[in-house]
Amino acid sequence: MDRTSDARRATQPRLLDEADLGDTKGKILEAAFRRLATEGYAALSMREIARDAGVNHALINYHFRTKDQLVIAVLDEANRQLLARQKAMYRGDATFAEKWAEARRFYRDDIASGFVRVQTELMAASMSNPGLREKFVPQLRAWQQVVQEGVEDAVATLERSGVKLPAPFTATVIATWIAEFWIGMEMVDLLGYPDARKTHQAALDAMETLLEGLDARVKKRKRKS
Repeated sequence: MDRTSDARRATQPRLLDEADLGDTKGKILEAAFRRLATEGYAALSMREIARDAGVNHALINYHFRTKDQLVIAVLDEANRQLLARQKAMYRGDATFAEKWAEARRFYRDDIASGFVRVQTELMAASMSNPGLREKFVPQLRAWQQVVQEGVEDAVATLERSGVKLPAPFTATVIATWIAEFWIGMEMVDLLGYPDARKTHQAALDAMETLLEGLDARVKKRKRKS
């Protein structure tokens, strides 16, 4: 393979590492992910996936039975990676502002990898597909729970530093703001709305500034104790 082919491959949407592409199922999942990320759910063709994966069309039916079961398997794998990465980040020793900055880097990676496009496509498809929605909603809730736990930790830390938020501003309310903003940001960014990314960056910067203030309080409290 020449350098041009290597470069083109590197910029394609990816789900699995090269080491995980040795078996038939891995090749099918990777091919399906790429098709979802580049063409969307409505245009998804099992025969084209088989061709991309270099396998017989019958093998997709054997391993996944239906188009939606294949799509769900793709979502399961992508979501497994996302949740493992997010949980590891939140459990780390970095400051709250550093974790927020890391989440922003994750987002940029997820845009580049095609994951955001795939997740948004399947969210849209779930609106009119009850079977897909039944599988998609728990995946979304699992991510929202990770956000909830991260906010609970931040609010508890703020209270230990001597600042108690007014009653309406619970961890659940703040986590809802963050999660729903993030979902909306993903959709608008994918649409390429004029100047949207600049506005989103300003909003993300503002949250990072707030978290830097929280980190400063925590650091000051530790020096006093």
